[in-house]
Amino acid sequence: MTKTSIRVTAALFAFLMLYGAPAGAMHISEGILPAKWAGLWFILSAPFLFMGLRELKIRSARSPHYKALVGLVGAAVFIISCMPIPVPVVGSCSHPCGTGLAAIIIGPWVTVVVASVALLLQALFMAHGGLSTLGADLFSMGVAGAFVGYGVFKLGKRIGVPVFGAAFLAGVTSDWATYAITSLELSTALGTSSSWLNMFIAILIAFMPTQIPLGILEGFLAGGAYKFIASRRPELLKPFNENAFVGDVK
Repeated sequence: MTKTSIRVTAALFAFLMLYGAPAGAMHISEGILPAKWAGLWFILSAPFLFMGLRELKIRSARSPHYKALVGLVGAAVFIISCMPIPVPVVGSCSHPCGTGLAAIIIGPWVTVVVASVALLLQALFMAHGGLSTLGADLFSMGVAGAFVGYGVFKLGKRIGVPVFGAAFLAGVTSDWATYAITSLELSTALGTSSSWLNMFIAILIAFMPTQIPLGILEGFLAGGAYKFIASRRPELLKPFNENAFVGDVK
């Protein structure tokens, strides 16, 4: 890792210790989901985590700088997602996620791994989210957030949207997709077969006053960060062998 990378990482963790640690609980809180639903989201998240670990291993073997890049992106996701705004009526919080930006830099599969580490550390040491809800939180933030953001970015580039615009849309849609899935997770687990749709709409509306502006701000963050990297260190964004990896950034 270069001296610049070390300094950036140190600055990110210093910021976390000063401003991230005092924050209240975030993601889906411990004990909110019944056991059968918590287990279901663990099962659904597991294949994505497995594929992410596989891709991380292959990429790291082929490129010595890749682990350092993943570490920096992981620190950014950890910090960005530690800025919650409580939404007490739904047992969760609004907050930026960072997985859209991560997905367009390191790919969506490895972003699932990064998100799993961030969520686990937050649950263990910061009382953010919970261990029983880790699968649900990973599916909404790591899986839905990463793949929606990455897909929108690829689509935007394919139809000729400028780099900043495509990355902006990735950040916005990734953030909003995360909260749409979180609303679905809460409503299906806590509602009845006849009331879950009304509960889903109510939870989604409860998130909107905070999450709409946060999503737009995250879009600007993703657009600015991606354009900066593309102009200063474009080699970091060059694709790896597409035959070997499922989710390469182009």
